[in-house]
Amino acid sequence: MLLKIGELAEVCHVSKRTVDYYTKMGLLQCERSETNYRFYGEDAIDDIKFIEQCKEMQMTLSQIQQRLTVKKASQVDSEMIHSQVKQVIDKMEYLGAELKDIHESVEKLDEETQTKIKKNLSPQTVALIQSLLLYST
Repeated sequence: MLLKIGELAEVCHVSKRTVDYYTKMGLLQCERSETNYRFYGEDAIDDIKFIEQCKEMQMTLSQIQQRLTVKKASQVDSEMIHSQVKQVIDKMEYLGAELKDIHESVEKLDEETQTKIKKNLSPQTVALIQSLLLYST
């Protein structure tokens, strides 16, 4: 099934301008009709979701391009994987330092306020925070 740019934008809850921008950046691939309309395959939906998730993690478009390339490659370049691992480690160290600062601030609060804050965290979030705090020490 092929989607026009407007259909893809609607399905993915992004603007047509965003789809156009991603296409121009090489993040999305399209087919051109004889009348020069752009049509996108169903894989473009997954690509846009992936791009949006990466953007939420404050990744640059060049980092996203690298990730998409690795994701779609039949063979993986070890240098590219090494670069991605380094980026993740750097991000983990940054988050660990941020969490350490937040933890120190929370420790200064009264017990009731601390309890309220902790109740708003999911078990997965607590586990992740603990892991990052352990990693950063």
